[in-house]
Amino acid sequence: MMQSKITWGCRIAVAAVFAAAVLLSAAAKADNAAETTYKAKCATCHGPDGKGETPAGKAMKAGTFATPEVGKMSDDDLAMVITKGKNKMPSFDGKLKKEQIEQLVVYIRELAKK
Repeated sequence: MMQSKITWGCRIAVAAVFAAAVLLSAAAKADNAAETTYKAKCATCHGPDGKGETPAGKAMKAGTFATPEVGKMSDDDLAMVITKGKNKMPSFDGKLKKEQIEQLVVYIRELAKK
């Protein structure tokens, strides 16, 4: 009976470690996917650091993600800007999936912190 309890406890521990590894792996893949999407769709204007200091960004007045205006936006509002566009920024409606837009919002928030 004692060996059965130990075996059961080991199985739970292994399952917990496996679940944590899967979750961390999924988060890393999402970060990588968001970075890839950002580089392909956003970095030309917003720059690799989100500061908008590229020639296209300056021409379009992209600005930095670290502004109080962007910081005060809800995630839904930021997703809407990506989806529908704003000022000279084009719409990505139909060009990006909802999941990609959600990942971009998280990625943009991280860039704003740097």
